Amino acid sequence: MRAAAVQLNSTEDRAANLERADRLTREAASDGADLVVLPEKWNVLGEHDTLEAGAEPLDGPAARWAGDAARELGIDLVAGSIVERREDHDKLSNTSLHFAPDGEQQAVYRKIHMFDVTVGGQDYRESDSEEPGDEVVVSELADGSGLGLSVCYDVRFPELYRVLAVGGARVIAVPSAFTRATGEAGHWEVLLRARAIENQAFVVAANQVGLAGDKESYGRSMIVDPWGDVLAQVDRGEGFAAAELDFARQDEIREQLPSLANRVPSAYQVPA
Repeated sequence: MRAAAVQLNSTEDRAANLERADRLTREAASDGADLVVLPEKWNVLGEHDTLEAGAEPLDGPAARWAGDAARELGIDLVAGSIVERREDHDKLSNTSLHFAPDGEQQAVYRKIHMFDVTVGGQDYRESDSEEPGDEVVVSELADGSGLGLSVCYDVRFPELYRVLAVGGARVIAVPSAFTRATGEAGHWEVLLRARAIENQAFVVAANQVGLAGDKESYGRSMIVDPWGDVLAQVDRGEGFAAAELDFARQDEIREQLPSLANRVPSAYQVPA
């Protein structure tokens, strides 16, 4: 299987965001990608008012485009995450969508961990606009392989990724808008490689890059293999990273260093 992580500089301009996502998704598919992952909030990125104005339901323009593109190109498409508006919910959701090659919506994951932090001297309060999801989601790729869904800040919570791996994920998507400050501190690559190594999974991490309002994303979208090797990455600007996912090699790693099989769940007591 060949996978691609698309890197975008999304803004409040939804039409421009869609045009660039469409172009790079098509380029990745032309390069042979069977699985394409877009970044977090690829359809609209910015401050609270921007997100409110650009939020869509699951049958809105962003999701319709993603389903049509997956069907036309014959690919599995993780439409990063979109800013979702739901009936009877006061707040928005940060929602990742997986579409199968037939264009059907295969899975929906709503980001569990809200990005309420202060980094690089800037405050981020995701929960002001959004509410957390409460369901861990493992989807299925066209070849039957398990696909774990996550979004950005989730990568700092290894418990989630262990549940995805135990639930059958061989590939984990990490659409992100990871900050430049924490990226330059080394957190982006370290966290992605750690999640890949400890779960012996492929990690396909599609990041935003550049400014959206006064917030800056780090870029360096990458694909990491189960041994922790970075197979491909985008250093700067918009583009995509693509690499072959060797599942036979993954099986070999899991057999020779069976850390997943050697878990002792009965010994793990998490304090309340």
